[in-house]
Amino acid sequence: MKRNLRVIADLHIHSRYSRATSQKMSVEEIARFAKIKGLTLIGTGDFTHPKWLKELQETLVQESDIGLYKITKNSESPIYFMITTEVSTVFLFESELKKVHHVILTPNIDTAVQINERLSKYGDLTVDGRPTLNMDAPHLVEEVMEVSSENMVFPAHAWTPWFSIFGAFSGFNSVEECYQDMTKHIYALETGLSSDPPMNWRLSKLDRFALVSNSDSHSFWPWRIGREANVFELEKLSYHGILDALRFKDKERFKFTIETDPAYGKYHWTGHRNCNVALSPQEAIKLGNICPVCRRKLTKGVEQRVEELADRQSDFKPDGAVGFMRLLPLSEIIMTVLNVDSPSSQQVWSIYNSLVEKFGDEYTVLIDSSKEALCDVVNEKIAEAIIRVREGRIKIVPGYDGVYGRLVLFEEDSTAKPVLQRVQQLNLTDFM
Repeated sequence: MKRNLRVIADLHIHSRYSRATSQKMSVEEIARFAKIKGLTLIGTGDFTHPKWLKELQETLVQESDIGLYKITKNSESPIYFMITTEVSTVFLFESELKKVHHVILTPNIDTAVQINERLSKYGDLTVDGRPTLNMDAPHLVEEVMEVSSENMVFPAHAWTPWFSIFGAFSGFNSVEECYQDMTKHIYALETGLSSDPPMNWRLSKLDRFALVSNSDSHSFWPWRIGREANVFELEKLSYHGILDALRFKDKERFKFTIETDPAYGKYHWTGHRNCNVALSPQEAIKLGNICPVCRRKLTKGVEQRVEELADRQSDFKPDGAVGFMRLLPLSEIIMTVLNVDSPSSQQVWSIYNSLVEKFGDEYTVLIDSSKEALCDVVNEKIAEAIIRVREGRIKIVPGYDGVYGRLVLFEEDSTAKPVLQRVQQLNLTDFM
């Protein structure tokens, strides 16, 4: 019996032509670190930018039988590329300004060129790898799908307070409200770092959409690229195989998503970064969403926004739901155990590289390797930390208002430095 191929795909990243992105973000470096991470398939990102598209045309060659790309025909790299981009639409809806980001998947560079020709009428594609378009969401979908029925559009990081379909500041209350008659072409929704499938399962109106997870990475470092991803089992890797698995929410092919704990995301809880205030939804509601320090409006977190729209309890799981696994980047696990300030430190890299050399890639370390095998390479505490993350036996101090959450692996290590040197946040009890 032929065994299906496991495909780990991160379909939403950015090139160096996007704002706040590493200038070393080339096709070659993306492929190199995708291999180290353990990805099979990576989105190109930013095909709407003319310079990046030209680089893709010069660097990638399509494997015509599967509709995906490799660096060259004779490349030894196992990494495949899918032609993808993210765009921002800004428009008025019922006299309110809406700002929504969308991911676009397309089967080849030729269709990408045609999409660009259409979208260039609504904004300058040369300004940013993620262009801002003066058009509404239904119009975007209509333009993209008129190019080819094989294209796919889905809302990006759906719950982020800014620039998302359900965002607290400029979002909608349903997919249908955003995409209107073009909702018939929407088959998936990207959950983003600050939400995960169980949070989205609380909304019955999202049941028909495949919940996808991607890194939205702005660098190729392994603690960014592939930090969230989608896991498929396919008879053969192909663009249409991925597309159909998403369109039909096929559990036989779309197996699970890799998620960071949503509390680790930068907008999970409601709060104010400048005031060091982080609040659960219940605490924020008690305060009327007003900061108890500066008396200004709080940045509403994803958990609170989900609570506003949910029609189910937090433990509900719909029939036919695709599974998920919570992981954290290996570099950040090592960094936390070593109690150092950065995942890029030489000490972290040394241990990281020894594990990847032994097991082949990061995902194999995180998902498949036994504690005994890990202890052959690293000390028992690092091995135990990896297993604790895999089994969900960790604590996350929630992120808020642009500040990442703080990872606590061993609560007995009370002297450990906070991740990213984060200051101690305050909560409601500090003001009672």
